[in-house]
Amino acid sequence: MVSSAVCIATITDDLFTEDFFKLIEQRYSSDSVEDFSDWRDTINKGSTLGDYERLHLANQFANRRIRFVSDSDHWHKSDYWATPLESLGTKGGDCEDFAIFKYFTLKAMGVDENKMRLRYVRALLINEPHMVLIYFENPKAMPLVLDNLKTTILPADQRRDLKPVYSFNGQGLWLAKAQGLSTTKPTSGGTKNWTDLVNRIENGE
Repeated sequence: MVSSAVCIATITDDLFTEDFFKLIEQRYSSDSVEDFSDWRDTINKGSTLGDYERLHLANQFANRRIRFVSDSDHWHKSDYWATPLESLGTKGGDCEDFAIFKYFTLKAMGVDENKMRLRYVRALLINEPHMVLIYFENPKAMPLVLDNLKTTILPADQRRDLKPVYSFNGQGLWLAKAQGLSTTKPTSGGTKNWTDLVNRIENGE
């Protein structure tokens, strides 16, 4: 089982210290300090709201502050999962980075991790693999899709342009059903990219 509990303690108001903002300015730029201040304020605001409002707040923030750029152009790698700090600091990322940023932002706001999964899909309109974040109000509910291709949050059954492949969170990996839902039995694996991502967040990247 892959544990990501440490990330709950990492991306909270305790993270945003004076030393943190100095490090952000050194690592990225003085302009980035404002972005991270706004991120902190967004998380704090979300912590006082219900889940539905949190979803829209996190989705809107990520889609407005991060521009889409491929891993090959941005990181000079074929596949790289950026931490939330890297995505916001560089103001760029691909679909995986958008989904990851929203996931950890919502966790920091207080959304239950068991209600969220990162989902690999096939984006049929562009015929490419793609990643989105999905949210379940309860295990039997139709999941809501948070995406950077279509910025409006919609139920999965209204996203006929997405063909689900599999989904996962820090608790495990799920294969997707045809209807866009998931099985409840995780595999014993997980993903190396996810493990590496969590380790880099632990190290403050």
